[in-house]
Amino acid sequence: MSVSIVARRYAKALLALGTEQGNLEAIAGEVAAVAGAWQASPEFRNVLENPLVPHAAKRAVMSEIALQMGAAPTTRSALLLLVDRRRAQVLPHLARTLRELADASIGVVRAEVTTATPLSDAYFARLQTQLEKMTGKSVVVDRAVDPSLIAGVVTRIGDRIFDGSLKTRLRSVRDALMPSDGNA
Repeated sequence: MSVSIVARRYAKALLALGTEQGNLEAIAGEVAAVAGAWQASPEFRNVLENPLVPHAAKRAVMSEIALQMGAAPTTRSALLLLVDRRRAQVLPHLARTLRELADASIGVVRAEVTTATPLSDAYFARLQTQLEKMTGKSVVVDRAVDPSLIAGVVTRIGDRIFDGSLKTRLRSVRDALMPSDGNA
């Protein structure tokens, strides 16, 4: 079964539990924190994925990580269930899917905004206002910096990308001036 399908099932279950318990944001944050640790630590991944590591040790490691991060009992139970079912590798996908479902449940969309250099808070506030007008929803702006853009901004909302980077514009000019028709 595909990782995204498995992640979606667990995310839906956590969404229902979090909504019922009134702590959906906390659960989403805790899962994201453990997923961040998963992605940042090859040792953590190795312990959970290595078939030579006893199951009890895997449970102990996951439990300790969740405890150190202050995860609620619901989150700890879900993380241990992932370990029990040998599904720990879906953790990053689970965190992303749960965030998307949690945001959708409260009418929020996330915009990933990548700039060539750090920009002012005032700029991001104006951008957020424009994105909210455009989408008709409340928008949370996640910021990133990528110097390879040279200048400009790339904004991604779901599967829509608005690319105003100089890198893309230069590529467009190059392609217009030097068409590749295969007869070179």
